[in-house]
Amino acid sequence: MKIAGIQTDVVFRDTEANLRALEKIVADEVHQGTDLTIFPECYASGYCFDSLEEALEFGESIPGPATDRVAAVCRQLNTHVVFGLLERDGDRLYNAAVLIGPAGLIGSYRKVHLPWLGVDRFTTAGDRPFEVFEAAGVRIGMLICYDGGFPEASRVLALRGADLILLPTNWPPGGTYMADYAINSRAMENGVFFAAVNRVGTENGFNFIGKSRICHPTGATLAALDQPTAGVLRAEIDPEVARAKRVVRVPGKHVIDRMADRRPALYGPVVAAHDLKRPGRDEPL
Repeated sequence: MKIAGIQTDVVFRDTEANLRALEKIVADEVHQGTDLTIFPECYASGYCFDSLEEALEFGESIPGPATDRVAAVCRQLNTHVVFGLLERDGDRLYNAAVLIGPAGLIGSYRKVHLPWLGVDRFTTAGDRPFEVFEAAGVRIGMLICYDGGFPEASRVLALRGADLILLPTNWPPGGTYMADYAINSRAMENGVFFAAVNRVGTENGFNFIGKSRICHPTGATLAALDQPTAGVLRAEIDPEVARAKRVVRVPGKHVIDRMADRRPALYGPVVAAHDLKRPGRDEPL
Protein backbone atom coordinates (compact mmCIF):
# COMPACT_ATOMS: atom_id res chain seq x y z
CA MET A 1 0.00 0.00 0.00
CA LYS A 2 1.28 3.44 -0.93
CA ILE A 3 0.22 6.07 1.59
CA ALA A 4 0.37 9.86 1.60
CA GLY A 5 0.01 12.29 4.48
CA ILE A 6 -1.37 15.71 3.58
CA GLN A 7 0.17 18.41 5.77
CA THR A 8 -2.12 21.32 4.99
CA ASP A 9 -3.98 24.32 6.35
CA VAL A 10 -7.72 24.11 7.07
CA VAL A 11 -10.42 26.71 6.48
CA PHE A 12 -11.98 27.25 9.92
CA ARG A 13 -15.75 26.77 10.04
CA ASP A 14 -16.01 25.99 6.30
CA THR A 15 -16.63 22.29 5.67
CA GLU A 16 -17.51 22.88 2.03
CA ALA A 17 -14.16 24.53 1.26
CA ASN A 18 -12.24 21.79 3.05
CA LEU A 19 -14.06 18.98 1.26
CA ARG A 20 -13.55 20.66 -2.11
CA ALA A 21 -9.84 20.79 -1.36
CA LEU A 22 -9.88 17.14 -0.26
CA GLU A 23 -11.47 16.07 -3.53
CA LYS A 24 -8.76 17.75 -5.58
CA ILE A 25 -5.92 16.49 -3.38
CA VAL A 26 -7.17 12.89 -3.47
CA ALA A 27 -7.47 12.99 -7.27
CA ASP A 28 -3.90 14.29 -7.50
CA GLU A 29 -2.67 11.58 -5.13
CA VAL A 30 -4.35 8.81 -7.07
CA HIS A 31 -2.53 10.13 -10.13
CA GLN A 32 0.70 9.71 -8.11
CA GLY A 33 -0.21 6.08 -7.37
CA THR A 34 -1.33 6.64 -3.77
CA ASP A 35 -3.69 4.03 -2.30
CA LEU A 36 -4.48 5.79 1.01
CA THR A 37 -4.51 9.56 1.57
CA ILE A 38 -4.48 10.81 5.18
CA PHE A 39 -5.67 14.25 6.30
CA PRO A 40 -5.27 15.97 9.71
CA GLU A 41 -7.47 15.95 12.79
CA CYS A 42 -10.74 17.94 12.51
CA TYR A 43 -9.96 18.51 8.84
CA ALA A 44 -13.59 19.05 7.87
CA SER A 45 -14.33 21.89 10.29
CA GLY A 46 -11.23 23.16 12.02
CA TYR A 47 -10.36 22.69 15.67
CA CYS A 48 -10.22 25.90 17.72
CA PHE A 49 -13.85 26.37 18.69
CA ASP A 50 -14.63 28.35 21.83
CA SER A 51 -17.88 26.69 22.90
CA LEU A 52 -19.83 23.47 22.53
CA GLU A 53 -22.70 25.37 20.92
CA GLU A 54 -20.41 26.81 18.25
CA ALA A 55 -18.84 23.43 17.50
CA LEU A 56 -22.12 21.49 17.43
CA GLU A 57 -23.11 23.46 14.35
CA PHE A 58 -20.34 21.65 12.48
CA GLY A 59 -20.92 18.20 13.95
CA GLU A 60 -22.23 15.44 11.67
CA SER A 61 -23.39 11.89 12.03
CA ILE A 62 -21.16 9.03 10.85
CA PRO A 63 -22.10 8.04 8.22
CA GLY A 64 -23.40 11.43 7.19
CA PRO A 65 -23.02 14.17 4.56
CA ALA A 66 -19.22 14.52 4.77
CA THR A 67 -18.46 10.79 4.81
CA ASP A 68 -20.95 10.17 1.99
CA ARG A 69 -19.26 12.82 -0.12
CA VAL A 70 -15.79 11.41 0.46
CA ALA A 71 -17.10 7.89 -0.17
CA ALA A 72 -18.26 9.03 -3.61
CA VAL A 73 -14.73 10.23 -4.36
CA CYS A 74 -13.21 6.95 -3.14
CA ARG A 75 -15.66 4.96 -5.22
CA GLN A 76 -14.96 6.99 -8.35
CA LEU A 77 -11.18 6.86 -7.94
CA ASN A 78 -10.90 3.39 -6.35
CA THR A 79 -8.91 4.68 -3.39
CA HIS A 80 -8.94 5.12 0.40
CA VAL A 81 -9.06 8.23 2.59
CA VAL A 82 -8.73 9.00 6.30
CA PHE A 83 -9.77 12.40 7.64
CA GLY A 84 -10.83 14.01 10.88
CA LEU A 85 -14.24 15.51 11.64
CA LEU A 86 -16.58 16.34 14.49
CA GLU A 87 -19.13 13.59 15.06
CA ARG A 88 -22.47 14.64 16.54
CA ASP A 89 -24.46 12.02 18.41
CA GLY A 90 -27.51 13.64 19.97
CA ASP A 91 -26.27 16.42 22.23
CA ARG A 92 -22.78 14.90 22.42
CA LEU A 93 -19.85 15.81 20.22
CA TYR A 94 -16.87 13.55 19.52
CA ASN A 95 -13.54 14.31 17.91
CA ALA A 96 -13.53 11.55 15.29
CA ALA A 97 -11.60 10.07 12.37
CA VAL A 98 -12.96 7.92 9.57
CA LEU A 99 -11.51 5.39 7.14
CA ILE A 100 -13.33 5.30 3.81
CA GLY A 101 -12.74 3.10 0.75
CA PRO A 102 -14.27 2.34 -2.63
CA ALA A 103 -17.17 0.47 -0.98
CA GLY A 104 -17.88 3.29 1.49
CA LEU A 105 -17.26 3.76 5.20
CA ILE A 106 -14.91 1.10 6.60
CA GLY A 107 -14.61 2.31 10.17
CA SER A 108 -14.52 5.26 12.54
CA TYR A 109 -12.75 6.18 15.76
CA ARG A 110 -13.61 8.58 18.60
CA LYS A 111 -10.68 10.29 20.34
CA VAL A 112 -10.21 8.71 23.77
CA HIS A 113 -7.69 11.02 25.45
CA LEU A 114 -8.74 14.68 25.52
CA PRO A 115 -6.40 17.60 26.23
CA TRP A 116 -7.69 20.91 27.58
CA LEU A 117 -7.33 22.57 24.18
CA GLY A 118 -9.53 23.75 21.32
CA VAL A 119 -12.71 21.81 20.68
CA ASP A 120 -11.52 19.00 22.97
CA ARG A 121 -12.53 21.18 25.92
CA PHE A 122 -16.13 20.46 24.89
CA THR A 123 -16.08 17.03 23.27
CA THR A 124 -16.96 13.75 24.98
CA ALA A 125 -14.17 11.19 25.43
CA GLY A 126 -14.35 8.21 23.08
CA ASP A 127 -16.38 5.36 24.50
CA ARG A 128 -15.55 2.46 22.17
CA PRO A 129 -12.71 -0.08 22.27
CA PHE A 130 -9.67 0.48 20.07
CA GLU A 131 -10.39 -1.29 16.80
CA VAL A 132 -8.45 -2.44 13.74
CA PHE A 133 -9.94 -2.22 10.25
CA GLU A 134 -8.78 -3.81 7.01
CA ALA A 135 -8.26 -1.88 3.78
CA ALA A 136 -6.66 -3.39 0.68
CA GLY A 137 -5.05 -6.14 2.73
CA VAL A 138 -3.54 -3.79 5.33
CA ARG A 139 -4.79 -3.81 8.93
CA ILE A 140 -5.21 -0.21 10.07
CA GLY A 141 -5.73 1.32 13.50
CA MET A 142 -6.66 4.96 14.08
CA LEU A 143 -5.81 7.30 16.94
CA ILE A 144 -6.04 11.09 17.14
CA CYS A 145 -3.39 13.60 18.26
CA TYR A 146 -3.13 13.46 22.10
CA ASP A 147 -3.78 9.70 21.98
CA GLY A 148 -0.28 9.28 20.57
CA GLY A 149 1.21 10.32 23.92
CA PHE A 150 -0.42 7.35 25.67
CA PRO A 151 1.58 4.24 24.67
CA GLU A 152 -1.18 1.94 25.91
CA ALA A 153 -3.43 2.97 23.00
CA SER A 154 -0.90 2.06 20.33
CA ARG A 155 -0.03 -1.17 22.14
CA VAL A 156 -3.67 -2.31 22.16
CA LEU A 157 -3.93 -1.68 18.42
CA ALA A 158 -0.71 -3.63 17.84
CA LEU A 159 -1.97 -6.53 19.95
CA ARG A 160 -5.14 -6.50 17.87
CA GLY A 161 -3.10 -6.96 14.72
CA ALA A 162 -2.55 -3.47 13.32
CA ASP A 163 0.07 -3.21 10.57
CA LEU A 164 -0.30 0.56 10.32
CA ILE A 165 -1.40 3.10 12.94
CA LEU A 166 -2.62 6.47 11.74
CA LEU A 167 -2.56 9.61 13.88
CA PRO A 168 -4.34 12.61 12.35
CA THR A 169 -3.32 15.50 14.59
CA ASN A 170 -3.41 19.25 15.30
CA TRP A 171 -0.10 19.81 17.10
CA PRO A 172 0.49 23.37 18.35
CA PRO A 173 4.02 24.44 19.46
CA GLY A 174 3.75 22.39 22.67
CA GLY A 175 3.70 19.23 20.53
CA THR A 176 7.23 19.66 19.17
CA TYR A 177 8.88 16.88 21.16
CA MET A 178 5.92 14.58 20.69
CA ALA A 179 6.42 14.99 16.96
CA ASP A 180 10.20 14.62 17.10
CA TYR A 181 10.42 11.52 19.28
CA ALA A 182 7.18 9.76 20.20
CA ILE A 183 6.09 8.73 16.70
CA ASN A 184 9.32 6.82 16.08
CA SER A 185 9.01 5.24 19.52
CA ARG A 186 5.41 4.11 18.98
CA ALA A 187 6.47 2.48 15.70
CA MET A 188 9.52 0.75 17.18
CA GLU A 189 8.01 -0.50 20.43
CA ASN A 190 5.05 -2.06 18.60
CA GLY A 191 6.73 -3.13 15.37
CA VAL A 192 4.21 -1.25 13.21
CA PHE A 193 4.23 1.41 10.57
CA PHE A 194 3.08 4.69 12.13
CA ALA A 195 1.96 7.82 10.29
CA ALA A 196 1.29 11.11 12.10
CA VAL A 197 -0.27 13.79 9.89
CA ASN A 198 -0.41 17.29 11.32
CA ARG A 199 -1.78 20.55 9.94
CA VAL A 200 -0.20 23.96 9.43
CA GLY A 201 -1.48 27.53 9.52
CA THR A 202 -3.07 29.68 12.21
CA GLU A 203 -6.56 29.28 13.62
CA ASN A 204 -8.26 31.41 16.26
CA GLY A 205 -4.92 32.46 17.75
CA PHE A 206 -3.19 29.05 17.62
CA ASN A 207 -0.33 28.17 15.29
CA PHE A 208 0.23 24.62 14.06
CA ILE A 209 3.72 23.23 13.63
CA GLY A 210 3.59 20.63 10.86
CA LYS A 211 6.28 18.02 11.61
CA SER A 212 4.29 15.17 10.07
CA ARG A 213 6.15 11.90 9.71
CA ILE A 214 5.84 8.28 8.65
CA CYS A 215 7.90 5.69 10.53
CA HIS A 216 9.01 2.12 9.82
CA PRO A 217 8.46 -0.74 12.33
CA THR A 218 12.13 -0.44 13.30
CA GLY A 219 11.51 3.17 14.35
CA ALA A 220 13.31 4.62 11.33
CA THR A 221 11.81 7.71 9.73
CA LEU A 222 10.56 6.95 6.21
CA ALA A 223 9.33 10.46 5.40
CA ALA A 224 9.01 13.75 7.28
CA LEU A 225 7.94 17.35 6.79
CA ASP A 226 9.67 19.25 9.58
CA GLN A 227 8.67 22.78 8.63
CA PRO A 228 5.26 24.44 9.31
CA THR A 229 4.48 24.60 5.60
CA ALA A 230 2.05 22.68 3.43
CA GLY A 231 3.31 19.55 1.72
CA VAL A 232 2.86 15.83 1.12
CA LEU A 233 4.85 12.96 2.60
CA ARG A 234 4.67 9.52 1.03
CA ALA A 235 5.81 5.99 1.87
CA GLU A 236 5.11 2.39 0.90
CA ILE A 237 3.69 0.01 3.51
CA ASP A 238 4.47 -3.71 3.40
CA PRO A 239 2.21 -5.36 6.00
CA GLU A 240 4.38 -8.47 6.12
CA VAL A 241 7.19 -6.39 7.61
CA ALA A 242 4.90 -5.28 10.45
CA ARG A 243 3.66 -8.82 11.02
CA ALA A 244 7.16 -10.27 11.41
CA LYS A 245 7.46 -9.46 15.11
CA ARG A 246 10.29 -11.90 15.75
CA VAL A 247 13.47 -10.24 14.50
CA VAL A 248 16.63 -12.34 14.31
CA ARG A 249 19.59 -10.00 14.37
CA VAL A 250 22.28 -12.61 15.06
CA PRO A 251 21.07 -16.23 14.71
CA GLY A 252 21.19 -17.99 18.07
CA LYS A 253 22.61 -14.90 19.79
CA HIS A 254 20.35 -11.89 19.33
CA VAL A 255 16.58 -12.20 18.81
CA ILE A 256 14.00 -9.47 19.49
CA ASP A 257 10.25 -10.04 19.85
CA ARG A 258 8.52 -7.18 21.67
CA MET A 259 5.16 -8.94 21.59
CA ALA A 260 6.25 -12.37 22.84
CA ASP A 261 8.63 -10.89 25.43
CA ARG A 262 5.95 -8.85 27.19
CA ARG A 263 5.25 -9.50 30.92
CA PRO A 264 1.56 -8.55 31.35
CA ALA A 265 1.36 -9.96 34.89
CA LEU A 266 3.65 -7.15 36.04
CA TYR A 267 1.80 -4.31 34.32
CA GLY A 268 -1.15 -3.98 36.70
CA PRO A 269 -0.48 -0.36 37.74
CA VAL A 270 -0.84 0.72 34.11
CA VAL A 271 -4.58 0.03 34.18
CA ALA A 272 -5.27 0.71 37.86
CA ALA A 273 -7.87 3.40 38.56
CA HIS A 274 -6.55 6.74 39.77
CA ASP A 275 -8.06 9.79 41.41
CA LEU A 276 -5.92 12.50 39.86
CA LYS A 277 -7.81 15.61 38.88
CA ARG A 278 -7.79 16.65 35.24
CA PRO A 279 -6.93 20.34 34.76
CA GLY A 280 -9.84 22.23 33.26
CA ARG A 281 -12.36 19.41 33.65
CA ASP A 282 -12.25 18.49 37.32
CA GLU A 283 -10.81 21.71 38.68
CA PRO A 284 -12.23 25.25 38.47
CA LEU A 285 -10.39 27.52 36.04
